[in-house]
Amino acid sequence: MVARSGRDVRGPLVGLLIAALVSAACAVGGVAEPEGERQAPDPSAASPGPSTTRADSTTSVAEFQQDVGDAEVIAQRYWAAQFKASGQRFQPIRRITPYQRAGEVSCGGQPLPRNNAVYCSQGDFIAYDVAWSVAAFRQVGDAFVFYLLGHEYAHGIQVRLGIRYNFTIQQELQADCMAGAYLGDSVRSGALTLAEGDLDEFREGLAAVGDDPDQPWFAEGSHGTAEQRTESFFGGYERSLDACDLG
Repeated sequence: MVARSGRDVRGPLVGLLIAALVSAACAVGGVAEPEGERQAPDPSAASPGPSTTRADSTTSVAEFQQDVGDAEVIAQRYWAAQFKASGQRFQPIRRITPYQRAGEVSCGGQPLPRNNAVYCSQGDFIAYDVAWSVAAFRQVGDAFVFYLLGHEYAHGIQVRLGIRYNFTIQQELQADCMAGAYLGDSVRSGALTLAEGDLDEFREGLAAVGDDPDQPWFAEGSHGTAEQRTESFFGGYERSLDACDLG
């Protein structure tokens, strides 16, 4: 995957872990208040060796930080263009904040737990546990950042548009769709370029980590089944924001 800036974004766009990352990422609230910690990537992989690091050797923290910055820039440009086209004023999300310890960052007065990333509507920021995120970056490859940031950024766009559903699953599936639209439109515009096999890896990743079949769809924190998440994401990827019920 290559960004329009010309900087090489090496490796497959998404691996099997990426959907798990996104599922955990919204567990502390998305546009709501934090609810607590969910399962994170295996802590034993926090400092992966050659057997757990992807072939693209994406292990540098500096490279991770650069990818976060690139993903933020592309998301801002994408949503700014969408708002301009509809005659609306766009306000970028205020900041993206890394943290290292539980409680170091709070959202609406509630401390954020470890092993998570979240969009906090109260402060209009995205926060992520840097150790957890870097460990996942090393396992998956650097392009997962573009999906993770895209999904969380979508929650900020929902707030800007005044979208608030009664059930978490509705909010999350729409964010999946919006993340798909952001990526698909960025590919079509030339801002991002896919490598061979990237779309298959999207499908594999999303199919691997849907909600447990026994989890009620109306439960707080539900994200949707594998089939629902895949359908929502690729609906946005293929048909842009028209598929995301924003009208």
